[in-house]
Amino acid sequence: MYLITHTGFQNKNRVAILAELDKEKRRLIQSQSMNSPGASIPLSRPAVNKDFRDHAEQQHIAAQQKAALQHAHAHSSGFFITQDSSFGNLILPVLPRLEPE
Repeated sequence: MYLITHTGFQNKNRVAILAELDKEKRRLIQSQSMNSPGASIPLSRPAVNKDFRDHAEQQHIAAQQKAALQHAHAHSSGFFITQDSSFGNLILPVLPRLEPE
């Protein structure tokens, strides 16, 4: 019962934190647009900038995955793979398959 109550409490905290962050984000965007009205006008094509940012981000993540994998192999006897996870993990531990005796 404690686990269910504790999990529900954590979810309420997360929702409250996310709502507060969203409110702060809106406030910052609004204050930025009031301070510099022309700042919201794009000066270049956003699709090109977005593609460039996405590519740069993918390269950065790939470099982080490689470094994490090398570190894990050097400091652990386990097996690891690189794979995106819904929790933001760059590498995931893998259990080896054992041959039946």
